[in-house]
Amino acid sequence: MKTLKLLCLLFLVSCVYGQETAINPVIYADIPDMSIIRVGNTYYMSSTTMHMSPGVPIMKSTDLINWEIVSYAYNKLANSAALNLEKNKNAYGKGSWASSLRYHNNKYYVSTFSSTTGKTYIFSTDHIESNEWKEVSFKPSLHDNTLFFDDDGKIYMIYGAGNLEMVELKSDLSGIKKGSKKILIENASAPAGVDIALPAEGSQLFKIKGKYYIFNITWPKGGMRTVVVHRSDKITGPYEGRLILQDQGVAQGGLINTPEGDWFAYLFKDNGAVGRIPYLVPVNWKNGWPVLGVDGKVPTTLELPTSNGLTPGIVNSDEFNRKENEPALPLVWQWNHNPIDKYWSVSNREGFLRLTTDRIDSSVVATRNTLTQRTIGPVSAGSIAMDVSGMKEGDVAGLVLLQEFYGYVGVHYRNGEKYIVQENYNAATSVLLEEIPMDVTTIYLSAVCDYRNMKDTAYFYYSLDGNSWMPIGNPLSMKYTLSHFMGYRFGLFNYATKQTGGHVDFDYFHIKQQATP
Repeated sequence: MKTLKLLCLLFLVSCVYGQETAINPVIYADIPDMSIIRVGNTYYMSSTTMHMSPGVPIMKSTDLINWEIVSYAYNKLANSAALNLEKNKNAYGKGSWASSLRYHNNKYYVSTFSSTTGKTYIFSTDHIESNEWKEVSFKPSLHDNTLFFDDDGKIYMIYGAGNLEMVELKSDLSGIKKGSKKILIENASAPAGVDIALPAEGSQLFKIKGKYYIFNITWPKGGMRTVVVHRSDKITGPYEGRLILQDQGVAQGGLINTPEGDWFAYLFKDNGAVGRIPYLVPVNWKNGWPVLGVDGKVPTTLELPTSNGLTPGIVNSDEFNRKENEPALPLVWQWNHNPIDKYWSVSNREGFLRLTTDRIDSSVVATRNTLTQRTIGPVSAGSIAMDVSGMKEGDVAGLVLLQEFYGYVGVHYRNGEKYIVQENYNAATSVLLEEIPMDVTTIYLSAVCDYRNMKDTAYFYYSLDGNSWMPIGNPLSMKYTLSHFMGYRFGLFNYATKQTGGHVDFDYFHIKQQATP
């Protein structure tokens, strides 16, 4: 009944002010492990993109609903074989994980960690909307760490899974103070029960009205992901814990307040092949504890401005026309692993992205310089125009839906002939589902993702003129796997199987929130 009353109230508010309300999920795209701060009237958010480069995207909003990517904490995490896709190594599902975003003494900080390099990283900048970040790193890699600047001038990190540990950092953030490591909370999962599948992790620490609050996610066996909070009067403890949300698997995150004094929890939900998608949950306070949701449930609507869509802030079309002093690529793009810069260009041919092969590869997931953007829900279509006149014998190029079980529509140059092909990869087998001979130099290709009601199915199309589209091959059953640990992405690719030096030119990439090309 309370939920119904709240929905009616929100409807009346929207009628009075002539403004629609926001809905959950607030971003229907893969934006996991969010960490959010507010500086004045502006919110900033960091997230996880693992093996993508550049990494740790920083997003900006003035209303908690409409976000745009404004920078990345790093361009390349490290110059290693795994991150460069060299020596049969890769960083799929690894790279850098959950970050912690902070603002302290007029400076911005982002901490993260990497099992690929075995290090903990802290990036800092005076100007968060620039790419001028200073990096320090140290060993070991502190899992799901939360960075915290306390009022007494000390700097801490809390991290771990199950047993939460704490260390004090050196004043220059270059490492851990000797002898400072301690177990802060033993069995932090306990408030969720005794039979736990995923021990408490994803720590985020907040200090509110003199008390310290640690948010964690945990997963009881046979249940769903849940939110656990511990609080204490001292950062060093002792802490008491409570289970504060168990609804739809919406979990992991923390707290943010508005300039007007309203509180929200920012959390995410595993949502199949599209990835882990953000939710906002209203928060009230009772006896010094945050109370999440409406009658313990995540509401569908929020008393916040309506979304203007994910274009152009999170995803966007690109004509590859660059004006003077513009960046080569907008921030919506990320490379699959570290790019090899000399083999891609938006200047070799004006108005086109050129991808040139530099080595022999076996598949689209093994090759480098695949340029990606997120797919978005509930439906989305990505389309390209590709000039194939520069391909060489054995080359394969096109548009991929990238995850472990990938599918693509593209062009294969084989035995002196070019073919439009559609191929899906599943259970360690790559299956060529259809091929059509072609005699044009420019081909139009499209992939459509349908995430409605967890359908998680993709369809592929081609066109000879960019207007009349024809289906090709078979639908792809999209699966979110932990080996890649990322929602599906549109990817523009070109790889060689016989000889190097071939190239393709992409005239555009268009993304639309629709179920047709």
